[in-house]
Amino acid sequence: MTAFERRGTHLIHVGGVPVGGGSPITVQSMTTTKTADVDGTLAQVYALRGAGADIVRITCNDVDAAKGLAEIVPRSPVPIIADIHFQYRLALAALEAGVQGLRLNPGNIRKPEHIKAVARAAADRGVPIRVGVNAGSLDKDLLEKYGSAVPQALVDSAVHEIRLLEEVGFSDIKISVKHSNVRSMVESYRLLADTIDYPLHLGVTEAGPPPAGLMKSVAGIATLLLEGIGDTIRFSLTADPVEEAEAGRRLLEQLGLRERAGLDLIACPSCGRAEVDVIQVARDAQAALEAEKLPIQVAVMGCIVNGPGEAREADIGIAAGKGKGHLFIKGQVVRVVPEAEMVEALLDEARKLVDEGVEARLAAAEGTAEQIAEETARELLAARGDANRTEERRARVAEVAGGDAEVAGGDAEIAGGE
Repeated sequence: MTAFERRGTHLIHVGGVPVGGGSPITVQSMTTTKTADVDGTLAQVYALRGAGADIVRITCNDVDAAKGLAEIVPRSPVPIIADIHFQYRLALAALEAGVQGLRLNPGNIRKPEHIKAVARAAADRGVPIRVGVNAGSLDKDLLEKYGSAVPQALVDSAVHEIRLLEEVGFSDIKISVKHSNVRSMVESYRLLADTIDYPLHLGVTEAGPPPAGLMKSVAGIATLLLEGIGDTIRFSLTADPVEEAEAGRRLLEQLGLRERAGLDLIACPSCGRAEVDVIQVARDAQAALEAEKLPIQVAVMGCIVNGPGEAREADIGIAAGKGKGHLFIKGQVVRVVPEAEMVEALLDEARKLVDEGVEARLAAAEGTAEQIAEETARELLAARGDANRTEERRARVAEVAGGDAEVAGGDAEIAGGE
């Protein structure tokens, strides 16, 4: 499915979800509710699942939270990972509650005997552990050694924790080395990938609110994924966690690492040739199509001259002209509709396309649609000229090349030389 080779890693399972070992890259997020609020937390878990999350992390920061997990886990639609800080006994309590994964922060659970006790209990239940290193909570000894949270310090922290787990025979491990600085995050994971072969959980920690937080997360996570590094991802945004799940899922779809599950809308940025408000049409189309949850690629183009051709790879699209829109499927115009009905017609045809398939919808195309589209394009060119100056540019290229005959002769000389 992807053109780039993924780094090989161990396969682990978080509940029924495989991570690593070449399995599909998964999307994670974390609830923001109080875990003791069972119904509120479950509502958010279900919302995250609907937005594309495969795994959800929930804080287990006190006894009431652990009790809440005992109710949440059996009712959750996805595997639950308990987020543990400082108190190792809360990890044991979370395991008793039935969680399918643990996240331990080696920066604040430091006693080897505590870490090993958790590993033994997790091994007994077949529950994996994520060693979650964070630049903001790095062990003070490492900070003194390196002076700051440099990539090598993060990797050393992860490796130290891994060795403690391995000492008791535990290898059901995944790792993260998150940093709020994108370049440091990328370098940390590259270094870690060269050091161990456990699956990696990618993320830019404390990325902040959108849009900057989205940019940071995409910059770091996508860079690594394109290098074949990473097995599961989380966008750490200062926003509704549903936005995290949606962003993670969309990123994987855009990189070809997961099958498209929802709408992919492409649109031209508009220009002086546009006869309609392309930006508004795109917004209206996106709202209408996303509500339908149709897993297709849709194009909204502002030019009837070049639109269908430029967006021919889209499943379906609309090219807006003056007073009308040309509805096309895989670049072939199938209907011409009034401007006021463009979005409605696009939605109607998109539903049929998903139900019936491309070939059936092309066969059902209006017989005169292509002809009307060509005539309209010619009318526009006659009235406004060719904004791309196609003929002029072709003529100038031919002039520079020396004319067809001279070019042909030159080829012959080359072919006959020596």
